[in-house]
Amino acid sequence: MTLATLPLYHRIAGQPVIVLGEGEAAEAKRRLVERAGGDVITHLQEGIDRGALLAFVAHADAGAAEADAIRLRGAGLLVNVVDRPALCDFTVPSLLERGPVLVAVGTGGVSAGLAKALRLRLEALLPPGLGTLAEGLGRARAALRARFPDAGARRRALDAALAAGGPLDPLDPASADRVSGWLDGAEAGGETGIGAVAEIVLRSLDPDDLTLREARLLGSADLVAHEPGVPEAVLLRARADAARRMIPPDGAVPAWDGLIIRVKSPR
Repeated sequence: MTLATLPLYHRIAGQPVIVLGEGEAAEAKRRLVERAGGDVITHLQEGIDRGALLAFVAHADAGAAEADAIRLRGAGLLVNVVDRPALCDFTVPSLLERGPVLVAVGTGGVSAGLAKALRLRLEALLPPGLGTLAEGLGRARAALRARFPDAGARRRALDAALAAGGPLDPLDPASADRVSGWLDGAEAGGETGIGAVAEIVLRSLDPDDLTLREARLLGSADLVAHEPGVPEAVLLRARADAARRMIPPDGAVPAWDGLIIRVKSPR
């Protein structure tokens, strides 16, 4: 399984962004850029001259849209052409905001309606105080580093606190008020402690058959040691920066300074 697009958060505050076209589609893109703090430029050459990196094209005429897209791309800009995915270098996801927490749901331009429907479902799940929790964790960063100088221990402590039912469960509206109290008594031990080894024996090759605990362990692993038959779809459930090692025929798991998850193929 490969990504058709790479999700990124692009900071545009104070930066020029070209928005071409008239009508509601162009106006919506202008509002989007302004909301993110960007400086909207409505003239193509002016935007190029000012060093814009992004451009939105919302012409009703298909020929004009394609011509401007080619010119902008030739000048080195990334281009989004409204309702014409084949001409887009990037697409705009459906956005959910909770203060500094920004959740983007995209389909690579395949179905904006589906992205919107998923975002509305998430709106109902994520509490309004989620942004306050994020801000509290941001303010506690220095104290957290002092409490857990080791990056792995720090991450494991946060993983445990932010897990379902944990003291900082993001879906619990009261979590934002517990940051200081949690930090005073935080621990990073348990099954996810440094040097721990946990085992997952797959019941099938379908990653959706993982239990909640297994998914949480994979998401917390520093090293994923797996048998040859474990599919990539399962391994992708681990952290992107987790190390991977194939389990050798003798079954030995390498020593590792962190949480090791041993994943076995279905029996």
